[in-house]
Amino acid sequence: MAPAAITVRICYLYPRLLSVAGDRGNLRALIQRCLWRGMGCHVTEADVGVVPDFAQSDLILLHGGQDREMTLAARDLAEKGGALREAIEDGAVVLAVCAGYQLLGRYYAPADGPAIQGLGVLDAVTEGDSTRFIGHVAVQCDLGSGRQHRLAGFENHSGRTYLGSGASPLGQVLAGAGNNGRDGTEGARYREVYATYLHGPVLPKNPWLADHLLARALAHRYQDFGPLAPLADQAEQQAHAAALRLAKRPATKWRTAAAAVSRIGRPPGPAATANGRGTKRGTNKETQWTSD
Repeated sequence: MAPAAITVRICYLYPRLLSVAGDRGNLRALIQRCLWRGMGCHVTEADVGVVPDFAQSDLILLHGGQDREMTLAARDLAEKGGALREAIEDGAVVLAVCAGYQLLGRYYAPADGPAIQGLGVLDAVTEGDSTRFIGHVAVQCDLGSGRQHRLAGFENHSGRTYLGSGASPLGQVLAGAGNNGRDGTEGARYREVYATYLHGPVLPKNPWLADHLLARALAHRYQDFGPLAPLADQAEQQAHAAALRLAKRPATKWRTAAAAVSRIGRPPGPAATANGRGTKRGTNKETQWTSD
């Protein structure tokens, strides 16, 4: 199939509530990698009170936020839950980061508040703690191809997540805390759901994961879709290597002290404006953008 005939349909959930630590950069990375390949990209943003047509979504993003924003999102997500579960069972791809990860689990119980019920898509529970995991992380991943990849990013969470038998870890921790600082796992997988605690944002630093998500999303819509065209990725690989170097450094006094800092709630900021345009590599295709 010619690239010009291909369009990736992305649903971005709660862009105004859940987008801390630069997580919106994951969306920008996906858009740009489509544009560089001459493919179309249609983005739908859905905030509180809006139930998007998940059946028309190939890739769904659910990012991080503080407890207050997470509570608001959880209440609204209960209304979206049935349709989202159906899309996941039908093979839609989901990237869930931090609070988004916890919301797809069974529950998140903060250390100083009532439990927040999740959708239960992931067989995982999260218990809050008085200290935080803060620092650079490196993870060894095998997403089923038999090829090992390294994932790099930055974690900042007080939740300790434990996986049940119905979910697989995204990878094994090489450096950092990961899900709970005890069992050596990071993130979770179920069908085409990829959940992680890594900010950064994670996709610009890990182009292999961005392309894996895009390939799986395209396979969800186009039965005759072939491999993605390779990209040079010189800057991306340099960022990836730098992130891995940071993760491998021994813990400093600053990082040890930072791990004990209590969560500080901050009001949600306005969503960044985006028009779908980016640096071009031989293409003039644009992103279609809607807000339901």
